This record gives sequence, C-alpha cells and structure tokens, in this order.
Amino acid sequence: MSSARLRRAVHFVPGGNERMLAKSLGLAADTLILDLEDAVTPDRKEDVRREVAGWLKATDFGGKERAVRINDLMSQWGREDVEVTMEHPPDAYVVPKVSGVDDVLRVDRLVAQLELAHGHDLGGIALILIATETAGGALNLAHLTATTRVSALTWGAEDLSVSIGASRRRDERGEYLDVFRYCRSMTLLAARAGGAQPIDSVFVDIGDLDGLRQDCQRAAWMGFEGKMTIHPNQIPIVNEVFTPSEEEVASAAALVAAFAENQARGRMAFRHEGQMVDAPHLHRAERVLDRARQAGEIS
Repeated sequence: MSSARLRRAVHFVPGGNERMLAKSLGLAADTLILDLEDAVTPDRKEDVRREVAGWLKATDFGGKERAVRINDLMSQWGREDVEVTMEHPPDAYVVPKVSGVDDVLRVDRLVAQLELAHGHDLGGIALILIATETAGGALNLAHLTATTRVSALTWGAEDLSVSIGASRRRDERGEYLDVFRYCRSMTLLAARAGGAQPIDSVFVDIGDLDGLRQDCQRAAWMGFEGKMTIHPNQIPIVNEVFTPSEEEVASAAALVAAFAENQARGRMAFRHEGQMVDAPHLHRAERVLDRARQAGEIS
C-alpha cells in the first residue's frame, strides 16, 4: 500500500465524546484517530464502540483520513472493535501494543475477512502500527511491515516506559534518553525499509509549544513525515513544520531545474550554489516538491 497520503498532524479524538468530535472536524489535522483504547474506560467500551461506528456511518469528515484505534486484538475488546466498525469502515485501523509480526498478521487477516464479508475492496483499509509500546515491538521493528496493508509506523514512549520499567523518558535537558532515541530512530528506519510512512510520537506537554516545535523540527530533520497530536493547539505547529516552507520549495525547484539543465549535458554531479550535488540531492528536492504539492502549496 502506498504511503502517499498526507499525514502531518495525526490527531487523537476520544471515542464517545461528541463535543470533541464536532470540534475536531473543524481542525486542520490530516488524520483523525477515533480512540477506542486509552480514552475509554472498560465499562464503556461496548457503548463507545457502537457510537464510533455511528460516527463513521453518519459523519462527513470533510476529506480527512478516518482512523480508529482499536484495543489490543488479544484483549477482550479488540476483535469486536474491528467487527462493529466494519459496516461503514474507517480508512485505517490504528493497532496498539504490537509485539511482533504475528500481531500484525492477525489483524491483517481479520480485516481481510471482514472486508470480503461486507463487500469492501480487499486491501482497501490501511493499518497504522504503534510499534514500540512493548519491548517486543521495539526489538521486532524490522519485521512489522510484513503486509502491504501497513501504511504507516509510529512509536509510543508512554507505554514503552511501563513495559521496560523506565521512570522517565527525557533527561534534564528535555532530550530523550537513549532507549527512546533508539526506538524513534529504528521506527523511522523500519518504516522506510518497509515502504511505510514514518510518523513521530506524541509530545505530551501540551502547554510547551516551543518544546513541541523543537521536537517536530528534530523529527522532520530525521525524516519523519508527521506527528501524532493530542491537543488542538498542537496541530498548527505540526502542520507548519512538516510542510515545506516557501524557501525550501524555491530551493528545491531551483535544484531540480539545475539538474535538468546539467543532465542535458550528460552530467549528474555538478556545483550548485557553492556545493557539489548529485543524485541524492535531486531525490531530496523532488520529495520536497511532492510534499508541497500534496499540501496544496504548489500545483
């Protein structure tokens, strides 16, 4: 499955909260995740599941990607989360607590069976994996894109800290501790190696917008294409950082034009604006322009 869909701000909406759903429809998030897992208490799982199924049937999401975070498929709720929401299915299921490839294939098979049973296109529903919420998931990252249904990988620091017994995630400077930096980096590499889209984890300090911007910038420099968000105030910053700026677009366009001119002369390595450039520079520039087109910045 192509990872071409634009996913900058990927925003969590608590399942069962009509007010927050209504508000989220007016936000600039590319993806809305209707959450059946952490946002819902055990005694409300069944009722909220039905409410979310109703939202999928009746709500106009205005072109936003509609995703549902299910409960762990091995829990008492996960399978029914998929079954009940499949009549009018989301664009993607967000799969938590992934420990290995067997977890991924189990969800893939269930979704495929239900797609066929309901007359939906086989393979049309994507999977977005939260890949490091368990120690096993972190160690098995390279194998999680075993099915083409996996469209994106993200990582989770909160649940991972519980899984490994960590008392904190960041040091006194606000930087991730080594194990979390490892998981962030390996999520990026596993996504790229497997043809999936890398999405950065949430930034939990919703009052620290400067810290959010710095965190987004680091992720964008690394190669992530978007970030999970948990508060509406985070969305504009995430969208801004993960959308190429006017300067970046102009620079990329100039470089692509320079390559076209030099290729006509049989050259793929040449001096441009004081630097030697070759094929990797062209590919980066083309990626910038592709993302700018997706975001509607250029035609």
